[in-house]
Amino acid sequence: MTRQLENTADASPIGAGRLAGIDRRSAIDAVRLRIGMAISLGLLKPGERLPDQEDVALGLSVSPITARRALASLAEQGVVVRRRGRGGGTFVADEPPRSVLAELSASPAESRAVNRLVDRRLLFECAVTHYAAINATAEQLDELDRLTRDMAESTDWSDYHQADEQFHQLVGTASGLGTAVEAYHETLAELYAYFIPYPIELLHKSNCDHVALVAALRAGDGVEAVEISRKHVDILHRTMFMGLTEGGAA
Repeated sequence: MTRQLENTADASPIGAGRLAGIDRRSAIDAVRLRIGMAISLGLLKPGERLPDQEDVALGLSVSPITARRALASLAEQGVVVRRRGRGGGTFVADEPPRSVLAELSASPAESRAVNRLVDRRLLFECAVTHYAAINATAEQLDELDRLTRDMAESTDWSDYHQADEQFHQLVGTASGLGTAVEAYHETLAELYAYFIPYPIELLHKSNCDHVALVAALRAGDGVEAVEISRKHVDILHRTMFMGLTEGGAA
């Protein structure tokens, strides 16, 4: 039963081929790739401690079983090391094998597919933001404010990701667009399945967009809110892995 759960728990877009032309990967290999690419790109530094296993699962939107097996595989290959006792945990190896990291890279087809997914989210984001500026309730705006504070106080990429996901889901709900919000949430979930760990300093900088967006929504300024959302999503072309590996701006 455990193996059956492992095979079905994570329908990772990287593995499921939801987007035309994308490579097929198991959920475990998809997690290995995302952590490996973060190390290759210098987003995770040698000796840096990863969040606890459960938090890695939440931060990468996968099951705990998938996270555990992916980390175990990376440990076997020397990409990460596990230490016991007080101060223990899972750490990026001081010298991860370059040959292994070279294998943990996205194909051109995957990069093209994710760029298309970013464009799809861009259209959705502008629409839900426009209507959120009209329909968001005071309670929803207060909750969005709370989530921006949670992100500002996050100490690692896992904590941040969880609050970020709730934030954007709530913007969609606040739009009041009914069943169309489900399509937005599905696209959002697909894109989250490609995010890789980032330094918390970069994520805190991104949170400035969230703060500005809530202010615009609270003022009922739809034009400003949509422009903030457009820039917030469009930059993903350069700050997700496909942009970073092509020499895009961080």
